[in-house]
Amino acid sequence: MNARSAWVVLLRHGHSGWNLSDRFTGWTDIRLTAVGLAEAAAAGRRLKEAGFVFDEVHGSVLQRTRQTVETLLAAMATPEVPLYTTWRLNERHYGALQGMNKHEIFATWGEEASRRWWRGYYEPPPPLDRDDPRHPRFDPIYADLDPQTLPASESLRDCQQRTLPYWNDVLVPRLRAGRRLLVVSHGNTLRGLVMHLDGLSAGAMEHVEIPSGVPMVVRFAPDLTVLGREWLEIAATDPSV
Repeated sequence: MNARSAWVVLLRHGHSGWNLSDRFTGWTDIRLTAVGLAEAAAAGRRLKEAGFVFDEVHGSVLQRTRQTVETLLAAMATPEVPLYTTWRLNERHYGALQGMNKHEIFATWGEEASRRWWRGYYEPPPPLDRDDPRHPRFDPIYADLDPQTLPASESLRDCQQRTLPYWNDVLVPRLRAGRRLLVVSHGNTLRGLVMHLDGLSAGAMEHVEIPSGVPMVVRFAPDLTVLGREWLEIAATDPSV
């Protein structure tokens, strides 16, 4: 790699517990499965093989990203790399859909509306009631935040709008300073970031997929315009590894 080039590696966390039952996770704090841990370790080995070294990692406050980071850095033999966490890199909040599977959602709200909510850009799912125990204002992780800031539901646009200040105010200055960054986040959060970096339309964004555990390298010109992005392909993982 050219030492003068700017780049960032984006990674979606590994397979988590609710993926097994096809349940919408959102801000629910679910742990990785054995498959997810294996994905994270494989990503770390692949990044090390490709010559990547990180100065710092940025992730969400949810434990599935922390587990991914810890396992990945251990596989790279660099556990000392600091991790910075922020709620702004959390997954999109799915509102009343959180904890439900697609069959239950279709039965409750119908397939057409449901697909608009989870694949479209503008329309959020039905929000959680403010007194619903799933509302993030009851989670001690967010005790230091203004409860009015916490979402009860988000469209992809909403998720993108609360993520981009962290990108612009925290990550971009670090890239300008030459820091080598790994960002470990979630599928929809990274979709919104890719939409921003690539200048995609809302329609084009609907076709963007972010697979779990596969590093995406985004390379920048000196003025931080995007030169291109590439996936570091990884062989199928074995949960027993």
